[in-house]
Amino acid sequence: MANQLRLVIADDEAETRAMLRAAAQATGHKVVATAKNGQEAIDRVKLMKPDVLLLDIKMPEMDGLTAARILAKEAPLAIIILSAFGGPALIDGAIAAVVMGYLVKPVDPAKLAPGLEIAVARFNERTAAATQVNHLKQRLAERELIRQARRLLMARGLTEHEAYHTLHAGARRRQISLAAQARLIIRRGGRW
Repeated sequence: MANQLRLVIADDEAETRAMLRAAAQATGHKVVATAKNGQEAIDRVKLMKPDVLLLDIKMPEMDGLTAARILAKEAPLAIIILSAFGGPALIDGAIAAVVMGYLVKPVDPAKLAPGLEIAVARFNERTAAATQVNHLKQRLAERELIRQARRLLMARGLTEHEAYHTLHAGARRRQISLAAQARLIIRRGGRW
């Protein structure tokens, strides 16, 4: 086992929760909370901030897929769906709900540990990819700001080289980023 994971287990059957708790603890992981329905799962995840949520699909009050979709937006984490059913419609629903794993009940305790590790690895990869995409979007937005500022400066009579130099000199003088200097020039309508 790589690291001890903190888990929340959500299943409407007490027997299943107890079995999963025992299997998780036997592999060195810690169950920080359990829940009997989707709403309780959401509440426990927000409160306990676990690494993984083991989430039954069919539960009273709120089903697991609905809870998974809500958590994907409000408190993202690695989610493994548990189900006694493995039909294509349920699997498609799990994929759409951004889950990282799917285990068919009754869960074989020997398959739980690898399932947890894979789910966490997939979640971490997805999070890293999303961070990289956001970083690239920010860089593109900053480049566009710089182009706009340069065009404004050129519209005021500067050459492209002078506009570029003016942007850089202003950023250095104010000790701000080039994008921040570009925003300032845009806000001032091309005056520097």
